[in-house]
Formats: sequence, C-alpha cells, structure tokens
Amino acid sequence: MNTTNMSNNDRYFQTTNFYQAVFLFAKGVELVNVDKTISARRATFVFVNCPEIEELLQAFDYGKENDPSVMVDIRKIAVATRTLKEKLYQDQF
Repeated sequence: MNTTNMSNNDRYFQTTNFYQAVFLFAKGVELVNVDKTISARRATFVFVNCPEIEELLQAFDYGKENDPSVMVDIRKIAVATRTLKEKLYQDQF
C-alpha cells in the first residue's frame, strides 16, 4: 500500500512509502517529521511541500531508466536511507 497525500492546506506532503521518502530526501526535499503514532507497524514521513514535489513524485513513479530526473548520487541515497532509518528506530529501545 502506498499512501501519499497533502495536508494542512497543502503545506506538507506525507507518505508511508519508505523508498519514496528516501528519494525525496535524497533530492533535497525538507523532512519535517517521522510520525509513528498513527500505526505501530507503519510510519508516515512528513515533508515540506515544495513546487517541484509533483515532478519528483512523477519521476519516482513513472520515470524511465537512465532518465536524469530519477538519477541520484548513490552517496545521497545511502545518507538518506541511513538518516530515515535512524529516525524510524530512535526511541524504540
């Protein structure tokens, strides 16, 4: 299940898709919160909504292989993955 939506008068973008969140974070979209209160099994990643977010989501979902819009430096992906996992697991033990 891929849950994405806008909230608070379209001020924030939310997703429960971890890989979509990693992509957005690696592309420089500002992460506001990782909300773990809605479900014990699923976190919601909350980003500041920005003008380019729709293009980024389009690229993530439908971009062709080797399309520049989906290309991200692997080091940025590694940092984004590590950062989001740290935020997911903090306060759990």
